[in-house]
Amino acid sequence: MMDILSDIADAVEEAIKMIPGSGARGECIGIGADGTSTSQIDKIAENTVLSYLQKNNIQLNVLSEEIGFVDNGAKETLVLDPIDGTSNAVAGIPLYTISMAIGTRSLADIRIAYLRNLVTGDVLTAERGKGAYKNGCRIHVREAKINDLFLMIYLGNGSHPSSFSLAKRVKSSRSFGCASLEMALVAEGEADGFMMYAEKYSRSIRVVDIAASALILREAGGEIYDLDGNVLDMDFNIGCRSNFIAVGDRKVHDFIRRAEKVTESPKYGICVNRNVPEAKEYTKRVIKALEGCDYLLDESISAELGMEGCPIEEMEVDIMITIGGDGTILRAAMRNKAPLIGVNAGGVGFLAEVGIDDIEEGIRRIRSGEYVIEERFKISPWYNEEYLAEAVNEAVVHTDSIAKIRHFKIYVNDKMMTEVRADGIIVSTPTGSTGYAMSLGAPIVDPCVNAMIIVPMAAYKFASRPFVVPADAKITVEMMMEAGCLLVVDGQVEYEIKGKTHIDFIKSSETVKLIRFNTDFYSRVREKLVNAI
Repeated sequence: MMDILSDIADAVEEAIKMIPGSGARGECIGIGADGTSTSQIDKIAENTVLSYLQKNNIQLNVLSEEIGFVDNGAKETLVLDPIDGTSNAVAGIPLYTISMAIGTRSLADIRIAYLRNLVTGDVLTAERGKGAYKNGCRIHVREAKINDLFLMIYLGNGSHPSSFSLAKRVKSSRSFGCASLEMALVAEGEADGFMMYAEKYSRSIRVVDIAASALILREAGGEIYDLDGNVLDMDFNIGCRSNFIAVGDRKVHDFIRRAEKVTESPKYGICVNRNVPEAKEYTKRVIKALEGCDYLLDESISAELGMEGCPIEEMEVDIMITIGGDGTILRAAMRNKAPLIGVNAGGVGFLAEVGIDDIEEGIRRIRSGEYVIEERFKISPWYNEEYLAEAVNEAVVHTDSIAKIRHFKIYVNDKMMTEVRADGIIVSTPTGSTGYAMSLGAPIVDPCVNAMIIVPMAAYKFASRPFVVPADAKITVEMMMEAGCLLVVDGQVEYEIKGKTHIDFIKSSETVKLIRFNTDFYSRVREKLVNAI
């Protein structure tokens, strides 16, 4: 089979040489099955592969970015990216490949992989259990030196802001615009890792882009993880996309996910719920523990301490310390983008990390960098042609009149999900699943799950149950009655919503950053919810 893939690559190489110039190569001739534009070079390369398979009666199904899935009734599928790095090919940059892999269902069962740089002629191959090779020579990943990392990082116009932060943390980084080759560099031991983190789902990687290089990397001793730290698997589905971290050494993955130490001498903000009993004493303890550090104090309590204060939204700080409950954390998150850590001086304090008995130890750990930062996505409501305040926990649409039911239609990606009469509708993140949504019978959702929860409030029909939908979906809540509603975001701000209108909810490109000492979500659930009074 490897000989067949080599012959196919030969045919593609010859075919694209016949295209006269970069203008013709890059000419857009339609839209592919993946929803992106198809250029001349992509289509010629793909047609060459399909023609070869048909002419030589090769019994394989095909999954390709332009044509989608072709069911030839075979047991196995050729996962094909006829040209990975099309923009490079059009621009004359010698970094583009044909990528081919054979398997049955997903990345996990790929058994053979073939990758060729169509300019240099370099060939990388792998068979499951038999190792990875470049031009016939065995290749291996390298042991990483954390102080001397060389990473491939996607830095295109769709990249997540944290990608640029990562580039500043390592000694050297590159972005080549050809995922298969960038991952191959990790497999060869020339680079330590490759991070693909797109801000929007539509810009992240398709399975066809990395099917071959994934097996090559794994056979060379490396691994690929999703952004939640799980070993990456992707179904053979042209609509399936993912962000990931590919590494040769596990400690590179841990380094990437570890908290970025904000600065050597960070500035701290202190946000306080002054209504908490003993709020002044707790604040004094935090200030004392920060002795020698630069900090700004929330103006809501500064006067009581005889100190200068600053509005939270004007604090230019590296870390925000909140004193109160979850509401205080949410209030700070809405008004400031700094990473947050909460001192729980409230009730359950599910989002808080430090108990009041552990203030001094908690501040010590922050100062010494003994923490990680968890990023959680937020929900962005769109109403009346503008974005409203973003929710870390939930956005709640409910009746503006006590004991008055409302009639709603709910759509997911413009397809009607349900029609319900209820007091309101909650749209929750996994972070908020342990709050208001949980009290209404919705499931507790691990924050690593990329989903949103839609929860009817006191629905008239018993059959109106919570729904869990993909986080990248657009959720539309339509008010069917003339009577108005209120939209309440994280319990912090509210908006009047007119009857006979609708609100869209989408995943925000912004995240909230929570400083953690313990990242075990399930022990947190046991301690703060299951065993709580």
